[in-house]
Amino acid sequence: MRSKKYQTIKEKINKDKTYTLEEAISFIKENPLTKFDETIELHIRLGINPRKTEQQVRGIVSLPSGTVKKKRIAAFVSPDKEKEAKEAGADLVGGTELIEKIKTTNKCDFDLAIAEPDLMKNLTQIAKILGPRGLMPNPKTGTVTTEIKKTIKELQKGKISFKNDAGANLHQPVGKISWTQDKIKDNIEAFLDAVNKTKPGGVKKAFIQSIVLSSTMGPGIKISL
Repeated sequence: MRSKKYQTIKEKINKDKTYTLEEAISFIKENPLTKFDETIELHIRLGINPRKTEQQVRGIVSLPSGTVKKKRIAAFVSPDKEKEAKEAGADLVGGTELIEKIKTTNKCDFDLAIAEPDLMKNLTQIAKILGPRGLMPNPKTGTVTTEIKKTIKELQKGKISFKNDAGANLHQPVGKISWTQDKIKDNIEAFLDAVNKTKPGGVKKAFIQSIVLSSTMGPGIKISL
């Protein structure tokens, strides 16, 4: 059962209308459901077959307004790169000893991971731990790199990776209710632009089927394509 406040807010939304991006952001900012600073989320339904490998959607994008929360970054690097990684702002830094610790404890106290190419063979030892949590470094997302400092700085500023789920959807936090409308809009437009560029060649129907914007706890608002 939804709360009375949720139902009240939902009733304000015209079910037969698709809102402009500006209208949807304004509505969410003017109708907060909770007292805490809710995250604003973008949900996209894709016209792909998620069971086909060639139709998987994966990409990277730098959100101009940054991410909604600071990400803890782990850097798997050789000893001569550890100082550089620490100075760049990585929260966890190490090589074989860090890999062994994760292997032993089965714990990953970080949100993102980068690795030098030479360390990838060692990371296979903990691939079953990192993989299911979406933490395995990948060349396609730019997280397997020799440019340690540059990559860490980019991740801190808002560089993210995205991938469709099993239901052919994308879900992405794009801001906080307390942010200005322009900051939220800039992130959404950058994300949508990046998604459009990843359209697989085999998709015959409309690539983006629908777009919904919502706060963490609030009802969804359909946005015009």
